[in-house]
Amino acid sequence: MASWRAAGLICLLWGFCVCRQVTLPPGPLYRVAGFPLSLPCIVSGYEGSRTQDFEWFLYRDDAGGRQMGVISTRDREFPYAPFQPRVRSGEVRVERDSGDRVRLVIQRLRPEDQGSFECYTPSTDSRFQGNYSATVVVKVMPDTLQIRHTASRSLGGQSLTEGAELELTCAAAIQSQQHTHLSITFGVRGGAGTGGRGHNLREIISIGRDLGVATGKGGDYEGRYADGIVSLEKRSGKNQGDPDLYVMRIGSVAPGDTGSYFCEVAQWILDPQGDWEKIAQRTLELGNITVQPLADTLAVKVLPEVEVVLSAGSPLGLTCDVGGISPSSRPSLLVQWLRRAVGGGAEVEVARMGSDGVVTWGDDVSRRGGASLEKEAEGRYSLRLFSAHPADSGVYRCAVSVYTGPTPGAGSPAASQRSKGVNVNLKTKEVKVTAEAGLNPGPLLQRGHTLSLLCNVSVLTAGPTQVEVLWLVMGEAEGEGERPAEPRLLAVLMHDGTSHLYSNDSNVSVDRLSSSSYRLRIHGVEVDDQGLYHCQAKVWGQDPHGGWYNTGARSVSRPVRVYMYSRASDLLLIPLVVGVSSALFVGITIVAAVTCCFMNRLARQRSQK
Repeated sequence: MASWRAAGLICLLWGFCVCRQVTLPPGPLYRVAGFPLSLPCIVSGYEGSRTQDFEWFLYRDDAGGRQMGVISTRDREFPYAPFQPRVRSGEVRVERDSGDRVRLVIQRLRPEDQGSFECYTPSTDSRFQGNYSATVVVKVMPDTLQIRHTASRSLGGQSLTEGAELELTCAAAIQSQQHTHLSITFGVRGGAGTGGRGHNLREIISIGRDLGVATGKGGDYEGRYADGIVSLEKRSGKNQGDPDLYVMRIGSVAPGDTGSYFCEVAQWILDPQGDWEKIAQRTLELGNITVQPLADTLAVKVLPEVEVVLSAGSPLGLTCDVGGISPSSRPSLLVQWLRRAVGGGAEVEVARMGSDGVVTWGDDVSRRGGASLEKEAEGRYSLRLFSAHPADSGVYRCAVSVYTGPTPGAGSPAASQRSKGVNVNLKTKEVKVTAEAGLNPGPLLQRGHTLSLLCNVSVLTAGPTQVEVLWLVMGEAEGEGERPAEPRLLAVLMHDGTSHLYSNDSNVSVDRLSSSSYRLRIHGVEVDDQGLYHCQAKVWGQDPHGGWYNTGARSVSRPVRVYMYSRASDLLLIPLVVGVSSALFVGITIVAAVTCCFMNRLARQRSQK
């Protein structure tokens, strides 16, 4: 013994010799009966093979400290009788992390395993020096960890509609003389398409041993927790010794939440070396959940489903019936009424009710006679036109977008669907209208004069009417085979007497001469005002409520050609120009002839000399 201490002292003083050192965690270590024990043992400062052997001994408290062989890495016959069947079954084993690092694993700790565990390493050194074994005390505590269903919250198997709320609870308790902490985790196995089966395990949310809340990494739970959709609450027991209740809520389930749910509770203790160790754990199966996608259940239809035929001015009532949504989903809906004209064309939005209940109108034609959009009951939305007009005819349909979650209308809709179309036909009284355009009698039209065009309209119908007159002009083709330009709108005289001028100049005016005669005037006409003019008449009728509507009856007149005649001053200009040109031509000819004769005579006189 003196030589061992001397060798150890020399190692400490000089720091260059090899000294074997065996290390175990500091004790005492408290563990729970029925759960695993893992003791790491490390040897360092040795000579020889890099793969060292280890032997484990137990000094039981109930055996007066008598030594018992547990397991050896080099001798299969090493275990004493109480440990031989446990070693053969693998319940007691040595797991090697590396050549000089192993751990003793007892899969299910027993109360009689309490005592001091010794890790011994047979020598491979040339000299016996250092520490060849280490000992740690293990205390075995009784298993008091409890986890159970609450009496009123047994889940079993359920089918939920997308957007519904899911609440899961489990109760947990621990009775321990040592200071231990609990952690609780809610998770799910499987997923959509697996019926809750399979190995796709996802942790949803947990309360750690430090009472901090953490979300799982296997899904979108982190974002849903931040949005308040996923939560976990701890409710302490009312009385001393009562279990604590843990409540997990998913405020709006999604199809991906389908699976088999469980609750896992773990008991933790702080070891002397400062590390937290899980010493007990239990899992409680809560049941299977199937989430039905809203897209599969949502049903939207318009009532009545048959064609609606009304007289102009009658009230129109349509109902949008929304089904397939569970009230537990607490959905928020965007409801839109759409209309396509009878003759086709683009679909226009008549009105919408947002998820906040606010109504906005996209079609002023429908609202002109008074209209409303109301929520009559859960899943029933009514559109009413108090006085329907022919412009309200068309194919109506209801479009619904369903939003789930705590914030109404946020994000993308969980499901959207449009109803079948319902035809609405507004019958009007028979209206016959003719329009005839012509020039106002007067002198020939010349540049700078006032152009006056008349439009005579004849309407045959019952009841009061008003006429709307439009004036259009189209330039004539300049060359043979060339297409004329498109008609250009000059002015409109509305049925209520107001006028709209579409000319850039202020020289256009319209007025009503009598109940059937309308006039367009263009002051100070120019050559550019020449062309084919025509008028168009539209008839407006009056409904029983006094409102005016476009009956759809209209007539277009034949075109009137407007030609510009020349003024007298313009006519004198042409002979003046021709006369001056002729005089100049004659004068130049005479001067040229005289000059030519004179030069010829002069040339003959010079030749005679």
